[in-house]
Amino acid sequence: METAKLKKFAQFARRSLMEQVSAKLKLELAENSAARRERPEAIKKLEEAIMATGREQVVERVAYIWFNRFCALRFMDVNRYTRIWVVSPAEGQSQPEVLAEAKMGHIDEDAVPEIMRQRIFALLDGREPSRDPQGEAYRLLVVATCNYWNQAMPFLFERIDDYTELLMPGDLLSGNSILAYTREAMTPDACKDPNTEEPIVEVIGWLYQFYISEKKDEVFDGLKNNKKITPDNILA
Repeated sequence: METAKLKKFAQFARRSLMEQVSAKLKLELAENSAARRERPEAIKKLEEAIMATGREQVVERVAYIWFNRFCALRFMDVNRYTRIWVVSPAEGQSQPEVLAEAKMGHIDEDAVPEIMRQRIFALLDGREPSRDPQGEAYRLLVVATCNYWNQAMPFLFERIDDYTELLMPGDLLSGNSILAYTREAMTPDACKDPNTEEPIVEVIGWLYQFYISEKKDEVFDGLKNNKKITPDNILA
């Protein structure tokens, strides 16, 4: 397997996601933020998490959660574990298939609860005002899908905390989004053997190794300077 592209992507993704999550955290915690008015419980959980582990650890954790989920969903799309592609566009389309289907009035009833389906349709047909109706609808579809897969893979798709959803990267649909870079790096050939059509599961391991590699190097550099490894850095 050619891993150079995976390494470049994973290291970039960690830096980019942490920047985006950190910016969202600052925005949502602002004194007059919309989240404080509309989602006070999510804000409460976020502030409790920061008090328990610190802001940096919350950012690190949420960034990795979304990296892990986006990569897993791309792998599942390519190998057709998903009935409707969640982060990948169908052939000839530019938007993820699940959003394109929703815009045509089709949402998987097994994966998306009724109340969420109605809100998604309201966003897409303009009945619910939004600055970014398609982006907001898509984020709801991703959250619902992750929670749906919790039934089969709770170790990967633990049910999303309110504040984890709150800190989801905002731009998921543009050509410069983290999902666009995920699709570019996780090509079909990287996820599935073109000769046997068997999944190449090793790609997930490579991505994690590369994702955490820069932090691992920081930890080892600290050791050289007699800096002890803290519990937060043991995984790296």
